[in-house]
Amino acid sequence: MKKYFLFSVAVTCSLFVQAQDYESIKNLLVLIKFKPAKEKLDLAMQNAQFTARPEAYILKATLYSWMASQAETKGTAAGDALLSEADIAFTKFRTMDPSLVLLSDPVYQKGPINIYSELYTSGYTDYQNKNWAQGLQKFKKVVEYSDLLISKKFFAMPIDTNALILAGIISENAASPIDAAKYYGRLADAKITGEGFESVYRFLVSYYFTKKDLTSFEKYKALGKAVYPQSSYFTFDRIDFAIGLETDWAKKVAAVDELLATDPNNEKANQVLGEIIYDTLVPRTPNAVPPANAVQLEKKMIAAFNKSAAANSNNALSFIYIGNYYVQRSITIKEAMANAPDKNALTQQYNTAFENARVPYEKAVAIFATKSTLSDTDKKQYKNIVAYLSEIYLNKKDEAGAKKWSDFYETIK
Repeated sequence: MKKYFLFSVAVTCSLFVQAQDYESIKNLLVLIKFKPAKEKLDLAMQNAQFTARPEAYILKATLYSWMASQAETKGTAAGDALLSEADIAFTKFRTMDPSLVLLSDPVYQKGPINIYSELYTSGYTDYQNKNWAQGLQKFKKVVEYSDLLISKKFFAMPIDTNALILAGIISENAASPIDAAKYYGRLADAKITGEGFESVYRFLVSYYFTKKDLTSFEKYKALGKAVYPQSSYFTFDRIDFAIGLETDWAKKVAAVDELLATDPNNEKANQVLGEIIYDTLVPRTPNAVPPANAVQLEKKMIAAFNKSAAANSNNALSFIYIGNYYVQRSITIKEAMANAPDKNALTQQYNTAFENARVPYEKAVAIFATKSTLSDTDKKQYKNIVAYLSEIYLNKKDEAGAKKWSDFYETIK
């Protein structure tokens, strides 16, 4: 019994000494006597009984973070080391006591606040110096600390806008789009708006389109349109993004093909596909060499334009493109005829190309004729088509048809 009593007294005394240690170090901290506080704390941290309680780590986090923030250490290697130790200690404290009950103590509250502040300052310096990878690691922690401080109501704000926008920008530049989407997504979900924040929504729209997450794409496009109604960016549809985000011709075609795989009769997608191919088959640069698969591309283009026209009875543009393609082809053949020893085959090709333009042009004219008003562009196209039809009928040796279209040309005002 006597031995048991002595053991109990020893344990009680030991616990009392530890409690005194915590309090004495804390008092030195409050009195801004950092050096002796650190000496005493570092010695105590070698004692397993001292470090068995979470208070050891919140005490270390608070003391070290204060020391890292002092003018003589701030921004120095020594200060960075202290800040790192403070962060590690606070993480340990959170692990040992998830309830974080000790943060009800105003002295200990300064621990996470100091760490947040110093990480923010250091990370912002990295942002200014374009040290993206290093800055990202710091701002990941900044956001974690700000979330904690907001949840504990130490920060009176619903969301740390500054931390999140910087974390997003640094993530983008650090080539970490997944992180950028995470931070920007929180800003967009909170409908943060104002100068400079439109890029947040633009990034998310583009990011989720490239990830083929069309649900999120539509979500952030709608959010962007809601908070920036004057921006045309959020009126663009999937087709616009499919071709706008690609610079390589083959990838543009593949992107539209992918959309058409799920919606084969989409008017705009077929129109765009036809136009992309048209620009390759009818290049604007002189002496351009046609692609090796021009025959296959021509078939694909014509099919796309016809599908687009079929989806909208008022779509004259698709027929105009088909007609223009065959006219341009006839011009190319005619130029080749000038130096050809045998013109018979080329003459037949020329006549065929010119004739192939007739039907789509006549369909386009029929559509224009149903419209009560025409834009200046429509009127110009209308007259060009009728003029070509007159030439086509002359080439067919159909003088009556040629005169019909020639007379009709004069009626278009």
